[in-house]
Amino acid sequence: MSGPLPHAAEVSREEGARAAREELSKDIYQRSEPSLIEIIYTRVMDWIEELTRRIGDSVPGGWWALGALLAVLAVLLVALLVHTRPARRARRRGAQVDQDTPLSASGHRALAERHAEAGAYAEAIVERLRAISRELEDRAIVLPRAGRTATELATEASPALPDERGALRAAADVFNDVRYGERVATADSYAVLRDLDERIQTARPHHGREVTR
Repeated sequence: MSGPLPHAAEVSREEGARAAREELSKDIYQRSEPSLIEIIYTRVMDWIEELTRRIGDSVPGGWWALGALLAVLAVLLVALLVHTRPARRARRRGAQVDQDTPLSASGHRALAERHAEAGAYAEAIVERLRAISRELEDRAIVLPRAGRTATELATEASPALPDERGALRAAADVFNDVRYGERVATADSYAVLRDLDERIQTARPHHGREVTR
């Protein structure tokens, strides 16, 4: 027997949006980088709202068709997250400091300041971390090593500079976020590295274990 489907079986726009929110709240999405999910979710929902506003019930199949579209989009989101897992793993390891230039710590420092004065804070952050890395190597706080990441630099320098452990980690996070495009570089984020660099220049490293009395 043919006839219109009961109204209760139709999927409204609000119900479709709720289903998408519930889908994105699952663990597989929460384990990914929040900024990526937020960008994808916002853009997809804006597009769906615009689509339903313009064509609404004129879509063949009505809300059933749009409900199917939401399901397809959810599958595409899963595929995207699986595809980006290698990039997320690389980000957890941290971006390489890339010290293939012959500049000294003071040279990187001066270049960082020039970038900052020009408002190029992303470049300033990169050069300031290179200055920090060179300073740590020159003072034998860490051994020179090609391919070292910002995260590794913070880990290796922390035992000798325990008071700066948190600041070293914060500087590495800023560097990684800027290099991977997860954060917009600002004067404040650059100041995190600049202030750390200034403290490191006068810090007294702890070599070996201190004897407690």
